[in-house]
Amino acid sequence: MSGDGTRPGHDGPDLGGPEDALLEEELRRAAGVLDPVPAELLQVALDAYLLHDLDAGLAELTFDSLVDALPVRGVTDAPRMLTFRAGDVTVDVEVTEDGLMGQVLPPQPARIEVLGAPQTVRPVTVDTLGRFTSDTPPAGPFALRLQTGAEVIVTEWLRV
Repeated sequence: MSGDGTRPGHDGPDLGGPEDALLEEELRRAAGVLDPVPAELLQVALDAYLLHDLDAGLAELTFDSLVDALPVRGVTDAPRMLTFRAGDVTVDVEVTEDGLMGQVLPPQPARIEVLGAPQTVRPVTVDTLGRFTSDTPPAGPFALRLQTGAEVIVTEWLRV
């Protein structure tokens, strides 16, 4: 093989041959021994896969104050405002250093879980007006899982 990745007598690089497959397998094994995936990251990936529910609706992020809002002069620690929508259900969330505060619209009985990493699930109480609060701010990536009657809705994962 020459310095440009080609073999003498060939027009281009030799990709996908049996030697490449063996080399790839050896590199995978070496990486697994020398630089293994951290246990916490593996657990987060497994939890995310287990949370995949074919019947759950995905709530689309329709507003994020970090992206969509105009900055206010002189305000340095404004809360992050998020709005998620799934069909007729809207969830407004305010994220601060003190926790979460939000509302499910239209107001309805709901069960909300704040999903975090790894294996962190914090249930949040929703009142009759659809309002909820959590005194624990999310650390790292988080998502919300709502159960309204028979419907399950999961928001996108976001980093604070």
